[in-house]
Amino acid sequence: MSMEIRRDPVTQSWVVCGQREQTDEKNVPCPFDPGIVESAANLLTWPLEGAWQVRVIPHPDALYRVENDPGRAAEGIYDKMGPLGAHEVIIETPEHDRKLWQLSDEQIDRVLWAWGNRLSDLKKDARFKYVSVFKNQGSLAGEEWTHAHSEVTATIFVPRRIKYELSAAHEWFKDRERCVFCDIVRQEEKQGKRIIDVQGDYYALCPYASRVPFEIWLLHRRHNHLFEQPRPGSNRSQLAALLGRVLRRLEKIAPAFHLVVHTAPNTRNKKGELAGYWKTLADDYHWHIEIMPILETRSKSYSIKEVYFNAILPEQAAEQLRAIDPNS
Repeated sequence: MSMEIRRDPVTQSWVVCGQREQTDEKNVPCPFDPGIVESAANLLTWPLEGAWQVRVIPHPDALYRVENDPGRAAEGIYDKMGPLGAHEVIIETPEHDRKLWQLSDEQIDRVLWAWGNRLSDLKKDARFKYVSVFKNQGSLAGEEWTHAHSEVTATIFVPRRIKYELSAAHEWFKDRERCVFCDIVRQEEKQGKRIIDVQGDYYALCPYASRVPFEIWLLHRRHNHLFEQPRPGSNRSQLAALLGRVLRRLEKIAPAFHLVVHTAPNTRNKKGELAGYWKTLADDYHWHIEIMPILETRSKSYSIKEVYFNAILPEQAAEQLRAIDPNS
């Protein structure tokens, strides 16, 4: 069966179905190592000359492809379409055994720059409604390669979680004329008990209703709905330093995690699902980074009813994370 995307009419979720290519990974050299990766199409390289430090290539076994036909079709009451989109890999370092949190602040800053560059570039294609940057770290998180990397996907639909956030942020702003994420930062700043670390105007905190133990959000104190367009004075090097410290703390607690950059959808396409959000999007949404750790011990963190159970209070999690020396 060829790959296709099917829509659940009840939850409105899109699900990618089909068989990906099967490869025998035994004794296969790492496709991201210098001397090998250069044979792949180059989407972005830094620096432009000399030995590369960050490189972006198409995913070797992409879920979505730019050349695919969207092929929207109905099957009775159901909707489906082809996997049109983009799927890329950001290679965070040429060093095979170095992890993101082991890089210098300057090197992490370059990774953040690459994330923003690919978000901006892919949003130029009006067919793509949403562009995601994410990182699956560790085998428990479904990591495909051990070489430090993150991924970018561009889709012709908006992920359900993002749609929920857009709707909730829109309603909060409509009722209060304030950004809910700015309100969160201000309250957490006052209370302090769920703050893990601060660097300049960037905050790392355990959310008030953390879904899993040690869930972490990184937010900028100053309002901005677009990660890929830092406002003047944002000083992303501070975010790089904070992210490095947070991941070094987390590495001592959790063997794996999911990291996702939440940014505003592609406003070049003003049709369909996003029509109700355009008017206040720049005022009501706020980019942030969510990190969902995966602990080795089985936890009842999720149920079929989407009611989460978290055995560790966010205040306790933040206290434990603060106590960890990220430089030890």
